[in-house]
Amino acid sequence: MYIAQAYKSLYQPWRYLLGVVVVFIASQLGSIPFIIAIFMKQSASGGSMFELSDEVDMFSVLDSNSTLFFMLLSFAIGLAALLLWVKYVHKQSFVSLTTARSKIDWGRVMFGFLLIGLTTTVLTVLDYYGNPDDYVLQFDAKLFAILALIAIVFIPLQTSMEEYLFRGYLMQGIGIMAKNRWLPLLVTSFVFGGLHFFNPEVEKLGNIVMVYYIGTGLFLGIITLMDQGMELALGFHAGNNLIAALLVTADWTVFQTNSIFLDVSEPAAGFDVLVPVLVIYPIFLAIMAYKYKWKDWSGRLFGEVPPPPERDPIDYL
Repeated sequence: MYIAQAYKSLYQPWRYLLGVVVVFIASQLGSIPFIIAIFMKQSASGGSMFELSDEVDMFSVLDSNSTLFFMLLSFAIGLAALLLWVKYVHKQSFVSLTTARSKIDWGRVMFGFLLIGLTTTVLTVLDYYGNPDDYVLQFDAKLFAILALIAIVFIPLQTSMEEYLFRGYLMQGIGIMAKNRWLPLLVTSFVFGGLHFFNPEVEKLGNIVMVYYIGTGLFLGIITLMDQGMELALGFHAGNNLIAALLVTADWTVFQTNSIFLDVSEPAAGFDVLVPVLVIYPIFLAIMAYKYKWKDWSGRLFGEVPPPPERDPIDYL
């Protein structure tokens, strides 16, 4: 089983607790280039960092492509720190952190990517033709090409950092400590959703949008546990963020990009938030379950994690 893959490594609780701290510090250090770039831009224009009162002001100093690059850079550095910590402190292989299979199934990664990518694209195009006044075509070939380069390289790193931290590292770490599967599923989903609380979408739409973020965390956790690996979650998360960044943006979202469309409609909380969680995600689960022949839902989501195998004490050093 997937969570038990942690038994192939050094899995004492202190390693996981300290690992989270190390990854957090690395991610914060990764934001220093962004601060330096803002400082230089402000200084060049005769301004000061003290004039920037909040994140919205900070994100408006640089052009949107530069801002996106620096935002994603911190995730890339955090991912590197996490994988190095897992390799050298836990002595765990990249494959066993990713999946219970003998090797990573890249076909599953691509399936997850295409499932959400094609769905998002089709729904957006239909909405565009059904409600043309809600969109502005803002395509600029040069700016879009730069955006595409940044997004294709760095967004998969950003989403992989989140997946390897929540559905990988913490899912396995909490699972072997709690000796069950439901607690890591709930904890990682709520923490994952909670970290989005300060996104501008929450301020614009209200706290109800947290249903979407936490629901997305639950969905990604469920497919990880049911499929005995992170491949579907990795592809799905990357496809969701990449297509969103390239296809459509709005002036109230966390990603301000030079996308093809600008959504100028007034967002409405409630229906738009609940439909993905209550309708679309269950459909995706049904499709994946049929394709990959998932069985024993109760056992895989709520069952116990077996005890660790007998090991020589020297293995824990």
